[in-house]
Parts: sequence; C-alpha cells; structure tokens
Amino acid sequence: MDDINTTQTESKNSTNVSSVFTHQVLPVLYTIICLCAFILNGLAAWIFFRVPTSSALVVYLKNMVVADILMLFSYPWRVVGDLGYGGTQLKLIVCRYTAVLFYLSIVFFPVAKALALLTWGVMMFFNLPNAILTNQPMPKVFSCLALKSNLGRSWHEMSAHFNVGIFWVAFLLMVFCYTSIACHVYRSYKRVQQDSSEAGRRSNRSIFSLLAVFIFCFVPYHVCRVPYTLSQRHKDDFSTYNRFILFQVKEATLFLSALNVCLDPVIYFFMCRTFRESLLQKISSVNRENRRPSIGTGLSISNL
Repeated sequence: MDDINTTQTESKNSTNVSSVFTHQVLPVLYTIICLCAFILNGLAAWIFFRVPTSSALVVYLKNMVVADILMLFSYPWRVVGDLGYGGTQLKLIVCRYTAVLFYLSIVFFPVAKALALLTWGVMMFFNLPNAILTNQPMPKVFSCLALKSNLGRSWHEMSAHFNVGIFWVAFLLMVFCYTSIACHVYRSYKRVQQDSSEAGRRSNRSIFSLLAVFIFCFVPYHVCRVPYTLSQRHKDDFSTYNRFILFQVKEATLFLSALNVCLDPVIYFFMCRTFRESLLQKISSVNRENRRPSIGTGLSISNL
C-alpha cells in the first residue's frame, strides 16, 4: 500500500511540476527568444541575401540562416499551444507541422554548395513522413505520438535514431575539421614568427567559439533524445517517474537547441568578414543619415 501511495504521489507531483515548467516557464522563455531572434535573424537575412555567394563559408552561413528562420517560425505556435490556447486543432498543427520544422532545423548541417541541396533533401525525406503519418483521430488522452499510425510510430523512432546518428557523425567531423584548421592557422603564424599575432588568436577564438556554441546548444539534446524516444515507444520498460524525468530533460535541452537562433547571428559577425563589413557599413550609413541636418529645418532657420 505504501508503494502504491508513493507512486500516486510521485505521479501527481510530476504532473504539477510538468505543468509549471512546460506551461508557464517555457512559454515565457520561448517568447523572449522569439522576439530577439526575429530581430537578429531578420537583420542577418537582409544582409546575407544581398551578399554574393563567393565562398563555401558564405554558403554555410546562408544555409544556417534558412535553418534558423524555419526553426523560428515554429516558436509562436509552440508558445500558444503550451499556454493552453487554440484547442485541439492547434495541437494537431503543432504535432503534424511545426514540430517537424523544429526538428528538421535542429538536425540540418550546412555544407558546401554542391551538397547543400542533397543535405536538405535527405533531411526532408526522413522527417516529412512524420507529418504525413500523423493522421489518426484525436485521442481522448492527447499526445503527439497517439496521433500517429503504427507505421508513423515506427518511422518516428527510426527517424529519431537516424537524426541522432547523423548529428554525432557531423559533430565528430566538425570537431576534427575545426581542430585541424586551428592547428593549421597556428603553424602558419609560427612559421613566419607571428605565433603571438592577434590575427591568429582571433581566428582560433572564432573557430572554437563556433564549436562551443554548437556543443552547448545541441549536444545535450542529442544525448537524451534516444532514451526519451525509447520511453515513448516502450513505456513498459520505463517507470512513470523515469518517463517524467526524461520528458523534463528533453524539454530543457530542446530549449537550449532553440537558443541557438539567437547565438548564430553573433557567430556570423565574428566569423564572416563580408557579413561584418556589410553590417558595419549599414550602421555607419544610418548614423550619417541621422547626423545630416534636415533641409526643411535649414530653410526655416535661414528664413528667420
């Protein structure tokens, strides 16, 4: 009897905590991110898509902008749904469409120009069926997984494992490539006896800042993604309390992934000279316009 009471108490407390965290705290945090990211990524898109695609780095960053905008588009729907507005129809839209956009943006890794379309195509092939196969009637106890057909549930599990696998392969490649680049930069400056050069240190800081942001935003989510997916598909193997903990961890690490859309524009500024120069030029142009005397004011003063 004590065990039963304890389980019931834990379940009730878990529900209460889940309600506070997912329906009150997270919507506020997502709203703040959404507002900041809208301004930052709008400015980044406005500058980048006026810049010629002259290098692999520009292709890389332009695709990051597209991925971030797709992710950003899913935030308002999530916020409204978590706050309890919109009813079952909004929940269906979130499960079927905007959540797919969110996860598609997380697992996308911009690459060289020749492979960019292939990368988008592969990611869409593995993620869009999650929208198509979310086609079941609305259940009494709502959950996104309950809206999926049997094939949809199997595809969801398979695509989740695929996305996590792609992430870790890409992550290891990024660590290897960026570490190699940093070592090459260091050796180049050392060869010309400029190992203490500020330019060399700045290049390495930019490279490792990109890695740090990537690790901070995406690694925690992809660590917990597989056990969370397994807890969804194989509930009998997990206690109620463990499923609750995995859900909380998944939501918290998913928020870290969402935070990436505010940090990416900072990366653009420090890594891409073309972006930095264009932004500074626009700011300088606006400042000159603001300092320029008004013609109408000048005529009024002269008439006095």
